[in-house]
Amino acid sequence: MRFTGNRLFRAGVFSALVTTLGLSGCSTTDTFEQPVPVPDVDTTVAFDTVWRMSVGKGHDDDFLYLAPLNAGDLVYAVSANGQLVSVEAETGKLQWKRKLDDRIFAGVGGDLDQLYLVTREADLLALSREDGQEIWRAALPTEALATPQSNGTLVVTQTTDGRVLAFDVASGEKRWQYDSVVPALSLRAAAAPLVGGDVVIASFSNGKLMALSAESGQPLWQYEVGQAQGRTELERLVDIAGQPLVLDTAVMVSGYQGKLALVDIRTGQEIWSRKASSLQAPMVGGANIYLASANGDVVAYRGSDRRELWLQDALSWRQLTQPAVYKNYLVVGDYEGYLHVLSTEDGRLVGQTRYDRDGVRVPLQRMANGNLMVYGNGGKLSVFTLRERN
Repeated sequence: MRFTGNRLFRAGVFSALVTTLGLSGCSTTDTFEQPVPVPDVDTTVAFDTVWRMSVGKGHDDDFLYLAPLNAGDLVYAVSANGQLVSVEAETGKLQWKRKLDDRIFAGVGGDLDQLYLVTREADLLALSREDGQEIWRAALPTEALATPQSNGTLVVTQTTDGRVLAFDVASGEKRWQYDSVVPALSLRAAAAPLVGGDVVIASFSNGKLMALSAESGQPLWQYEVGQAQGRTELERLVDIAGQPLVLDTAVMVSGYQGKLALVDIRTGQEIWSRKASSLQAPMVGGANIYLASANGDVVAYRGSDRRELWLQDALSWRQLTQPAVYKNYLVVGDYEGYLHVLSTEDGRLVGQTRYDRDGVRVPLQRMANGNLMVYGNGGKLSVFTLRERN
């Protein structure tokens, strides 16, 4: 089973927590810990830039997750103010650029022929990969922050009120819709669905991971990543905010105030789990599992038995991205735009650079040649390698 496819804070508070429209009686004034100052690092690993460019105004002060689409030989990236670009992955050479008339809230998704974006006005757009020309648009019931995903037949998007909608890629006609029950309070974030040939895996703010039939949208199975507990709405948050990671016939998922778990993708049966709290998807490198915890700790687990190997707490509450693996290193971004390099062996901080003063919210992506791509909130798009300093 093959899948295609590729969270909200301000400094000092969990201001990404938002009430659902129309809710009364819930407050978002509860604060969490202050981020620690950027740590001093004895830098032994340096960043070498392969190429860089600027994409419009980036997130343009909106709290979005406009991850670029890494399509192998080409990279597609978009800004909140509608600047869409296609560039060569190896060189960064611009192939084409298009200024859209819409402000963009989600994207970039894609398949072999088309790109998919969601506008601020909640329209799903299908655009040509050849030049960015609009092919069709379809109205969504409400805003979407999750990147639309396609298997070449369907394009699936997920709205902030818990609806999953599938559209025909050729015509834009809606094929089906699944409505989940969402809690009164949730994170203003959404994991992109995983779209296979016969099944769609969707993650919800109620802590559920669900498999839906790609043909009909009917539920096939569900797995509980987090169970709401506590008296206050904040205590009961159990969002799954990071796209699950597909590993052969299983899917690895983590949730806020929930679990890190491996689930059989065919049946939804739990293979293993352990308690965890994260707003990011886990990452696997070598024989280990790496997780950026919600409190900013970076943790390494041995894959064979999930035993904790090390924990790095020098980045507490710095709102880290999903870890990216580069050879013997992990790289994470933070809310102030720093990129931090950790040793996979023991978690030591071995490198650091200030990349984008507007912050880094989108997880770094591994390129086909092993290089790392980073897209900053301010619109800086770069590919780089790491090297040990002499």
